Amino acid sequence: MFLRLWGPLGSLTNPFLLTTCFVSALSVHGSPWDAREEEVRKKFRPIEQLKEEFEKLNMKMETDYEIMVKLISKLNSSASTLDEKVAALYDLEYYVHQVDNAKDFLSMGGLRLVIEGLNSSEAALKEHAAFVLGAALSSNPKVQIEAIEGGALQKLLVILATEQPLAVRKKALFALSSMLRHFPYAQQQFLKLGGLQVLRSLFRQKGMETLHQMEEKIQQYQQVRLVPAVLEQGWCTLVPNLLAMPEHDTREKVLKLVGVLMAFCREHYRGDPALGTALSLLRSEYEELAAQEQREGDKDGYFRELLGSINTIIQELR
Repeated sequence: MFLRLWGPLGSLTNPFLLTTCFVSALSVHGSPWDAREEEVRKKFRPIEQLKEEFEKLNMKMETDYEIMVKLISKLNSSASTLDEKVAALYDLEYYVHQVDNAKDFLSMGGLRLVIEGLNSSEAALKEHAAFVLGAALSSNPKVQIEAIEGGALQKLLVILATEQPLAVRKKALFALSSMLRHFPYAQQQFLKLGGLQVLRSLFRQKGMETLHQMEEKIQQYQQVRLVPAVLEQGWCTLVPNLLAMPEHDTREKVLKLVGVLMAFCREHYRGDPALGTALSLLRSEYEELAAQEQREGDKDGYFRELLGSINTIIQELR
């Protein structure tokens, strides 16, 4: 066959001859691409299989809301063991740090369960309930109001005033500080309920620092030459950049630090146009938030206090 085609049809430049020869050779000996394709199939999975696996993964993805629903359900279930309830509280503490999650936690009824947990006879449950409560209360006025109306303040003071494991008291102090922070009404109720006397008694109990020890520690801090070291490391430049962070709590801490460094960094701050712009933007933002607080009946709210800090810094830089 090849000899008959070769002669009449001409040379190797004939397209028909080249195609026929190539196809014939492949059909007899097999294509090198076939081997390559087989090798690829062994190393990699088909795209259809990958798509199917990704769809399964996406189905398993859960939002924070869905996760908290499950954790609260486990916490509220009479079938859950003590260890399971403590584990649920441990995980909830991670989620309720976020302001929006804490508000969802409130709407789900989780705050009520946690406050009830403060009455538990189990020390571990009481400890972790106080820990979750403190995390949810942090810089969250809505949760603070609901918590004090739900009797959380009284329960925390009872824990601190009675014989409890040290770990439980520490978490209760954390929750108490989160409740009182930027919340004048809670501070008034704290005084009415004898909160100062409760704290005073803690200083005299074994396992807690005495006032004398605290005074010694203050003297030790005064001996630390922190400010010169901070200036040498260029913190006058670094700190204002942190005002771009979106979290209110972070901004609050940065504003306080800017105020502390003002005596040493004033000239640098005055020559920093980025700081001036950042302060102006923050003032506009917190003017709106403070006005919203006031419309809701909170005249001395958290955002009003932040606005005051910003205005103080702007005034000192003029």
